[in-house]
Amino acid sequence: MPNSVIVLIGRILLSIMFILAGFGKLTNIAGTAGYFASYNLPMPTATAVIIGLVELVGGLAILIGFQTRIAAWVLAIFSVAAALVAHMNWADVMQLINFQKNLAIAGGFLVLASFGPGAYSVDARRG
Repeated sequence: MPNSVIVLIGRILLSIMFILAGFGKLTNIAGTAGYFASYNLPMPTATAVIIGLVELVGGLAILIGFQTRIAAWVLAIFSVAAALVAHMNWADVMQLINFQKNLAIAGGFLVLASFGPGAYSVDARRG
């Protein structure tokens, strides 16, 4: 049981940023679309909605431990993609730190995808 508490805490810590970021994007679509347009992302408004939903829904899934392995894979891939799109200017130390942070977060999600959500999760209750 102590390990399950640690896994729960890890899921909470991994999920918070994604829940808040997704909510922020979805409540400011125009601003997010403008930011995405500055990176020349295609269809910035649709991209803002899709990314906002991936972050919010994925973060909530990780938080409650529902379809955890799938959500963890999606958010791991998303984290690497975000690093490659938005944090490649390594001459800027903050961009390099954010790139490394995204890779570390992806690593956490890969561990979660491999070992599962622990006993305190919807997945564990579903059997």
